[in-house]
Amino acid sequence: MKENRFSSTLVKKHKTLPARVMKISTPHGDVLTPTFMPVGTHAIVNYLTPDDLLRTGSHLILGGNTYHMLIKPGLEVIEKAGGMHPFMGWKSAMLTDSGGFQVLSLAQKGNLCRIDDDGAHFKHPITGKVLNLTPASSIQTQKVIGADIIMAFDECTPETGGREAALAALDRTHRWLLLSKEAHDKNPCSVYGNKQALFGIIQGGSFQDLREESARFILDLDLDGIGIGGEIVGFDMKKTVEIIHWLRHLLPEQKIRYTMGVGLHPQDLIDVVTAGIDIFDCVAPTRNARHGSLYHGNVVEKDGQLHFENGGEERDHILIKKSIYSKDNRPILEGCGCYTCQNFTRSYMHFLFKEQKLGYAHLACVHNIHVMQDVCLKLQAWIGENSAD
Repeated sequence: MKENRFSSTLVKKHKTLPARVMKISTPHGDVLTPTFMPVGTHAIVNYLTPDDLLRTGSHLILGGNTYHMLIKPGLEVIEKAGGMHPFMGWKSAMLTDSGGFQVLSLAQKGNLCRIDDDGAHFKHPITGKVLNLTPASSIQTQKVIGADIIMAFDECTPETGGREAALAALDRTHRWLLLSKEAHDKNPCSVYGNKQALFGIIQGGSFQDLREESARFILDLDLDGIGIGGEIVGFDMKKTVEIIHWLRHLLPEQKIRYTMGVGLHPQDLIDVVTAGIDIFDCVAPTRNARHGSLYHGNVVEKDGQLHFENGGEERDHILIKKSIYSKDNRPILEGCGCYTCQNFTRSYMHFLFKEQKLGYAHLACVHNIHVMQDVCLKLQAWIGENSAD
């Protein structure tokens, strides 16, 4: 029976590495980590139904971005539906974000968004009405969305502007975190009565002292979990792992650690998990699939570490548009258990892609998300086999 609570518990820890398995309990079910969160920015994970997601092994998704849900369909529609879970037909656990990254993107595009100490101010692209996204309104929006895990409103640190820009973003992020927590603490449940967990986001750009300062600030507030954000995270994986190493000695074992925007390649998941991270999200697996890039490789162990090695193809993916696949009657990935590989060939996928059929995008997204979740399952098993107890 599902309980109306949130908790995180350490299940297994690798005997020599920071990698671990955590159990997350939410009002919409339990999740074992490491786990990849498919991204449903616009209230759908592109080309995948909830049943598709469950079949790929997905039990926690990022559903309904705060900024985009404000724009359309609008909070009235979501609340009338009873929240994002019934609106999307998704019955398992869900995280949603605060809109901070979209604020950065809009601000970088000119006059679309103005950021000040109160929050972000932008015009509705359809009605022209000025919308003010503040810590309080972001939290309230996420309470209407009804996700199990919600994020404090932050200013995503840009990599341009150097230390001065990183300091300014850090200061706003910390002040907005206090206001986010104040809004959340008034009622730590969604408008539908389900308990919600609030995560803070560590900023600080590429500066170790600022990252550590941000971590200490967030930990002093005793939030439910910790996000690690900023424009660099997920974009530069070498720097991402370095930032995790800077912070790990500060992070409590019993709280979930979330690197935001990580998951461009299957190897990225292995890199952050072995550094001590639990959950991660990225739009890349479904986006890559739609554009013809299909993950191809297997998890292997070498010298006590896991690696995602390609099977003689192009890096960790194949480009299905290439003519060499037009008569190739093998599955995308030999031994893959996904619906696509169990039922269709590279030849068929090549044909669908060249003909621009919608069915291609569906089958391709199924495969790529399955590969990401399969990497997570192999990480779980490997950690269990090499645990300290």
